[in-house]
Amino acid sequence: MSSAVLFDRPGAPDVLRFVPVERREPKPDEVLIRVEAAGVNNADLLERRGLYPVPPGAPRGLGLECAGTISAVGSEVTNWNVGDEVCALLTGGGYAEEVAVPAVQVMRKPQGLTMVEAASFPEVACTVYSNLAMIARLAPGKTVLVHGAGGGIGSFAIQWARAIGAKVITTAGSETKTEAARELGAEAINYRTEDFVSKTLAATDGRGVDAILDVVGAKYLQRNLKCLAQDGHLIMIGGSMTPTTVDLWEIFSRRASVSATMLRSRPKEQKAAIVAGVAREVLPLIEGGLIRPIIDSVFPLRQAHRAHELLETGRTIGKVILESDYHGGR
Repeated sequence: MSSAVLFDRPGAPDVLRFVPVERREPKPDEVLIRVEAAGVNNADLLERRGLYPVPPGAPRGLGLECAGTISAVGSEVTNWNVGDEVCALLTGGGYAEEVAVPAVQVMRKPQGLTMVEAASFPEVACTVYSNLAMIARLAPGKTVLVHGAGGGIGSFAIQWARAIGAKVITTAGSETKTEAARELGAEAINYRTEDFVSKTLAATDGRGVDAILDVVGAKYLQRNLKCLAQDGHLIMIGGSMTPTTVDLWEIFSRRASVSATMLRSRPKEQKAAIVAGVAREVLPLIEGGLIRPIIDSVFPLRQAHRAHELLETGRTIGKVILESDYHGGR
């Protein structure tokens, strides 16, 4: 038997239970990972509340990223071996002692990182890379506006964009978070006390930004468009999806592009391309120290409810991680 964090009904964090589960063998194209650490993401909170659509065929349970050691490989897998230390982008099930994942969604554990640190980046790195590199084509000398500087995605996006030579403007809701963003190299705006549209335009001499990574949704849509430069790209990856109106002239006059994406529901082939890009272009930046893990707190796997309670306060900076009893501190 193995164990995992599951819940039988949507609700508050206390619905999460650490329970025994049947062990499973990997499918021919999968590897089985003995999980040592797993990242906690806002999508997990939404799923626990019953507000996140789970893709068909997703493993039972929460958890979209993990780090650990391969304990079994499927019959068709040739590039991974039992004992390899890895991290992985998951479709679910990471809050567990073991998880099966398609081999194409697995990356080597970055050199110099502990398992806890390695578990902090697969989901955020794949989110940032797929949107800002693959869709928006952010490049050296360009400028990006990143909303949500204090979150895992925000703190990673700031570092990645800076590492490739882009300028970063970001928003956050407290002085503590804006100061943390400044330490990462961004120009930070406190959206509670400042108008991010006027501040963004002032910071770009009225030109606007080349790309926006948005986690707020409907509430920011019109204001985001006002921040875009000519040929700019707004990418929405979450937030409120309530009906809203938009001035189409803001899009046409800028020759702007607007994208809305979800990582979890992408087909395996798309995830494979994203993971390959991260392994090729982002892992070297992590191993070179240009991107560092930003970890707020670590909780035992069996106390996942406490991790959810903390993340829901909105006070965290960086990632919250769950650590299993398998961990060895590596």
